[in-house]
Amino acid sequence: MREFATDELMIPQSDLAKEQLRHRFPRWHSHIGAIHTSEVMQDWLSNRDSLTARLVARSSRFRVQRLRQGRAMCLRDEFHALGLPRVTQVTEREVLLRCDERAVVYAHTVLSLDANASHWPLFASLGNRSLGSTLFSDPQVERGQLYFARLGRRHPLMQRIVRVHALADDVAYLWARRSVFRRKGSPLLVTEVFLPEILDLPRISGQ
Repeated sequence: MREFATDELMIPQSDLAKEQLRHRFPRWHSHIGAIHTSEVMQDWLSNRDSLTARLVARSSRFRVQRLRQGRAMCLRDEFHALGLPRVTQVTEREVLLRCDERAVVYAHTVLSLDANASHWPLFASLGNRSLGSTLFSDPQVERGQLYFARLGRRHPLMQRIVRVHALADDVAYLWARRSVFRRKGSPLLVTEVFLPEILDLPRISGQ
């Protein structure tokens, strides 16, 4: 997998102002320091290695629980990242990443309906397999810049998380990151929201 630099995840300023007024969609920042989180969480958010590999190394059993995969409307803060002109239908995949049966990450992936099996040959048949393992093992895949945000309870992804994972009442927000992957020019947006249980995983020297 190769990497590329891009500013495509920045929401247009006019749209950004509207969403900030509604206190629903946060700004996605290109610098980790802008979201003011702990050193441990900064490491999880900013590390560009395979998240799947890092979770496997910290658990006796890692597995992917697929929640949904199919057509859906993209979110208000996603369409521009995919190069779409407006909110429209996309192909969506939602999973929980579990370490020793504890959910530690919620992952949300979207790609344009124009994408086909030539662009992303294994996506349709992933099932409960890890998308990350596929992305990081494919030399044709390029990864863009990481962007970071703090998602509040009103964000649509937070609302989905609450439906499948019990969050304590005092958890007002969760930390998230996202980036665009490209294969044969086709963009795929991956958002990873880190659940509080991620902080309970053992630390490994050098990772």
